[in-house]
Amino acid sequence: MISVKVYQQGDDMIIGACDEHLLGKKFRRGKLQIDVAKRFYDGERIDRKTLESFLRGATIANLVGKETVACAIDLGLVDPNCILKIKGVPHAQVVQMI
Repeated sequence: MISVKVYQQGDDMIIGACDEHLLGKKFRRGKLQIDVAKRFYDGERIDRKTLESFLRGATIANLVGKETVACAIDLGLVDPNCILKIKGVPHAQVVQMI
């Protein structure tokens, strides 16, 4: 499952989404660190198909985890060569200019 939390900021829809098993964990590689904080990412539990709908509507997305990031890649929103991996955990950000 994937955890997604939605934030509405004016006309922008911002989502934080991660593979559910990563919630609450921190990953560090040298000076790089990702904190998969529950306060930001812990929201509705969804499947990959539902995440696709959220990603299509989001203007900004913070994504963590293999399943979550793979979904964005499959939709053409993330270039696989532009993924940041920290301790093997993929992280990507999407900003859609409308």
